Amino acid sequence: MAADTASNDVADGRVPDYDPQSVEARWQQRWRDEGTYEIDNDDPRPPYYVLNMYPYPSGPAHMGHVRNYTFGDLIVRYKTMQGHGVLSPMGFDSFGLPAENAAIQSGIHPRVFTEERIPQLTSSITRIGAVYDWRRTVASHTPEYIRFTQWIFLRFLERGLAYKRKAAVNWCPGCQTVLANEQVLADGTCERSGDLVEARDLEQWFFKITDYAQQLLDDLELVDWPERVVTMQRNWIGRSEGAQFSMPVVDADGEPHESAARVEVYTTRPDTAFGMTYAVLAPEHELALTVTTPEQRDEVEAFIAKARSTSEMDRLSSEGAIDKRGVFTGSYLQNPFNGEPVPLYLADYVLVTYGTGAIMAVPGEDQRDWDFAKAYDLPIIRTVQPPEGFDGEAYTGTGPAINSAGTTITGDELDLNGLEMAEAKARAIDWLTANGIGQDRVNYRLRDWLLSRQRFWGCPIPIVYCTSCAGLDGNGAVPVPDDQLPVIAPDDVEFLPTGESPLKHHEGFLRTTCPQCGGEAMRETDTMDTFVDSSWYFLRFADPTNEDLPFSQEAVDHWLPVDQYIGGVEHAILHLMYARFFTKALADIGVAPSDLREPFKRLFTQGMIRLGGAKMSKSKGNLVAPEEILDREGADALRLGQLFVGPPADDVDWEGVGIEGTHRFIGRLWRLAHPASDAVPEATGDAAVAVDKEAHRLIARVSDEYERWSYNTAVAAFMEFTNLLYKQGRTDFAVDSLLLLLAPMAPHVTAELWELRHGTHVHEQAWPTHDPSMLAVDSVTMVVQVKGKVRDRIEVSPDISEEEARALALASEAVQGHLDGEPTKVIVRPPNIVNIVP
Repeated sequence: MAADTASNDVADGRVPDYDPQSVEARWQQRWRDEGTYEIDNDDPRPPYYVLNMYPYPSGPAHMGHVRNYTFGDLIVRYKTMQGHGVLSPMGFDSFGLPAENAAIQSGIHPRVFTEERIPQLTSSITRIGAVYDWRRTVASHTPEYIRFTQWIFLRFLERGLAYKRKAAVNWCPGCQTVLANEQVLADGTCERSGDLVEARDLEQWFFKITDYAQQLLDDLELVDWPERVVTMQRNWIGRSEGAQFSMPVVDADGEPHESAARVEVYTTRPDTAFGMTYAVLAPEHELALTVTTPEQRDEVEAFIAKARSTSEMDRLSSEGAIDKRGVFTGSYLQNPFNGEPVPLYLADYVLVTYGTGAIMAVPGEDQRDWDFAKAYDLPIIRTVQPPEGFDGEAYTGTGPAINSAGTTITGDELDLNGLEMAEAKARAIDWLTANGIGQDRVNYRLRDWLLSRQRFWGCPIPIVYCTSCAGLDGNGAVPVPDDQLPVIAPDDVEFLPTGESPLKHHEGFLRTTCPQCGGEAMRETDTMDTFVDSSWYFLRFADPTNEDLPFSQEAVDHWLPVDQYIGGVEHAILHLMYARFFTKALADIGVAPSDLREPFKRLFTQGMIRLGGAKMSKSKGNLVAPEEILDREGADALRLGQLFVGPPADDVDWEGVGIEGTHRFIGRLWRLAHPASDAVPEATGDAAVAVDKEAHRLIARVSDEYERWSYNTAVAAFMEFTNLLYKQGRTDFAVDSLLLLLAPMAPHVTAELWELRHGTHVHEQAWPTHDPSMLAVDSVTMVVQVKGKVRDRIEVSPDISEEEARALALASEAVQGHLDGEPTKVIVRPPNIVNIVP
């Protein structure tokens, strides 16, 4: 249907109302037919790679997609107009649990479910005007992509970066699969099914990401990412420096345990070891039952069973009664620093996956240890002098060592008293090393990547098990040869209501021949974590039709690293960490260029769209369908509404997205720039010079705002400039500058108007530049926002300081009416904008 434009602005009525549906459909088809945004690897222009995180194809696009792809498309068009050869590909993260759950519930095969939804999402993406080189499309469930995902797995296997071992894992009985720690909610339930997650020991495949822990940490210095994302990555890697040392298991009198066992502990504070009054093992520790006395065995076994059924998140929580979270083993460890036996406990807050799975407990310097010591009536000895007046419990600050001298287990005297932390720590480590008891050690929180999934709809792991061959490490596991790839899961499977993978019951898939001896063999029925697929797709985009390799080094060297990566902050840890690991590992084994250290040069994480304060989701029934707006106001109005609502990184509420306002603006732009319209007269003489000066200022301002991702203020500038032209008259330079600057944001209406005016394509024009001599002004308009919304405009000197701008903004009556108390943050970019966060 035709757009409902504000036609009363046109007195003569000679210009037809703007019809977004016909204009947008025509230009979208033209860009696709003419390959406007297709690019070859030998394009002579400077390369620039823009990438949105490829989506899971669940159906038509939602508002989160619109927001994400609007930002990406804007950059593609902007960089193209700046003279770059821009790579903008799209693909589909098409493996995953939702499709398999749909198969279980409805009987629709995951392949059918997925391939019905890819065209729906493609159509939605196209309708919002986003442009891609669709020739490069990849989908993770296709045989071509599966083949090279398996090929990469085998290369990692050859280099010792993939291995199999038994591990305690999070098992969801509802999903019938292993979950990552991040998929377990705080209450111990599965984020998908809601079932209580169990701990199970299973043979699982891993990638040895821990080999890259220090590189992953160091190379964060090479990227331009939001600081909160960098911090999340650093915390997840969790580097700590300390010492590891061993202590013999003894009885209460210090006599050795019959097992002659020793317990290794890791600590970041060996200088506090004189204050160790007990020690703790993780319930899953291999020595837990070995060191338990017969009198304590029943109680210990019950505690271990309870701990294994508790989620890791709950175990790390500080909530709950601490006296119910530990059990005495009946044995002791001998503290090497003073020779004293200290009681050995099991406690659920110690994890076997961190450090050695055992800790020395110093309650004087650790609050959790303090609480535990109080609950179990254990001694507390301070080994760091708190400041005068300190009346708290555990003291975790710095200060001179106290109570830290005496005869050690080796019979010599060690005195740390009076030393500050760094010196005391170094002295303690030197003593441990000199006596062969321990050594300095760097530890990481990062664990190896568990990639096995007991699901059907994922990339099969290319391994068979032969009873006649030793295979890998003598376990009968034999890699599938490259010339037998891809291993494809069959379509003729039965999805069981239990959710168990049908691969376990498909004889045609399960039974095969060993590629080494030709004897009978069984295929691996686990599939890979879908994070594996998304860990290298950005590399395949550089060379998507390569039939011999996942990609050529030449193509990757031309395009990578990605210049601008765009996606949600929810992927700030796992996806980004795994993609970084893949890039480094592939470079090390000679698949990717050796100098490619990071996959994504710059990262932008867009804000979330909410409705009534709640995240939009199908389950909550609060989605706003983009199609309704596309059918009524059009894609350009929707794009401008998304850009105008607030800073791109901020969460926004849908009620604040003023589609009606941006729709009216497009109508005014149409009547202003249409060559047949006389809605706005031509400016002449001094008025024309003044208008052109304002156009140069607009070019300078908006160009800067594009670089800073300040799109909301750029839209405001376009509206203000359009109003100025309606009041003061137009010039060809002013109108053309407006269309060129607006083209990346509202690509359809600007393309139509430019062709009507010039007969050429606006997106093939060069980005406009301003004349510095035209910028001299006595005053400028400072825009004052409250939480991203314009609340006042104040005329100020162009040389105004930050302090003066802040004071003027906060003194504004219009601004004060939108504040409740003191602001938490005032962001000043004089002289153009002040943003106040209440």
